[in-house]
Amino acid sequence: MNADQISSETRQSAADIRAARADNPKMRERDLAQILGITEAELVASFVGHGVRRIAPRFEDLFPGLQTVGTVMALTRNESAVHEKIGPFEKFVNGKRAALMLGEQIDTRMFPANWVHGFAVEKADGNDIRRSLQFFDAHGDAVMKIHTRAETDLDAWNTLVEKLVLDDQTPDVLPQVSEAKPFSRKQASEGAEAVLRDRWQAMTDPHQFHGLLKDLDLDRVSAFELAGDAWAWPLDRGAVPALLRLAASENIPIMCFVGNRGCIQIHSGAVATVMDRGPWINVMDPTFHLHLRTDHIHEVWAVRKPADVGHVTSVEAYDSEGQQIIQFFGVRGEGNQERSDWRGLAENLPKLDRAVKLGAAE
Repeated sequence: MNADQISSETRQSAADIRAARADNPKMRERDLAQILGITEAELVASFVGHGVRRIAPRFEDLFPGLQTVGTVMALTRNESAVHEKIGPFEKFVNGKRAALMLGEQIDTRMFPANWVHGFAVEKADGNDIRRSLQFFDAHGDAVMKIHTRAETDLDAWNTLVEKLVLDDQTPDVLPQVSEAKPFSRKQASEGAEAVLRDRWQAMTDPHQFHGLLKDLDLDRVSAFELAGDAWAWPLDRGAVPALLRLAASENIPIMCFVGNRGCIQIHSGAVATVMDRGPWINVMDPTFHLHLRTDHIHEVWAVRKPADVGHVTSVEAYDSEGQQIIQFFGVRGEGNQERSDWRGLAENLPKLDRAVKLGAAE
């Protein structure tokens, strides 16, 4: 049996999934799941009793426990970007709607309602065992994975796993997952442009932008199209690789955000090693790895938002549906002006004529 011969129209049994995994041992889980027509959560769950255990994604136990294990690798991804940070979990701030993990290396914003399925995974790799905690949303998509490193305290790791393990470890039972509602752009209502521009200019904190979008029932790209060139302008699709290379060559510290329904993960600091591999552009630094599918980038925007001091500038990439792939800011402390080197970099990235861009989107 070969994975590409299995029909995606019929849900596979756990045994079928394990057999397909055995036939394709080097294929990435996400890619194999797509070929099989299942979610990644179903693929991982098929190995319950075979190196995988179900765990509860209880934030009040999970993240304080992770603070005890030392250095790990935290991975957050979406369809087009993979963001990996290596270091310890440090300061955890819990919350019912949103929680934070604050630290020099691992810095996240997490949304507990979307952490639905959890698994502790042990996988043989030659003479070694690779260990991870993997969490998925109601649609079976990964929200975050935490992998051990050579420096991880395995006694503390195993203690945490035992605290999270669920009683039900029945094998060959796949989780119930629901189909995600497709992302769709939102048409602006009559008069929205004037209101948007007035409220945009009146902002005093970039975080107020989310409330503005919600009140006007707009998606981000639609808001950029209405904002005017003073606040947002389209860039060439090659602007993101150019940004990474310039930031590396000029040693300009950046903030890099990659998110999904359940987690946003942030890198703050310099980048140094930037390389291409096929459609991917990669950052491969000691504590930060980024893998970005440049062929998924449909449009890029430079965006200004008023802040506590002056304004801040972001560079944001979107896919063909208008969904955000990745976002960049310059590193800036609260109460400080935006760095002039970052602002100069962002403002001098290759621009796209707005008329051409809007015409292409119609």
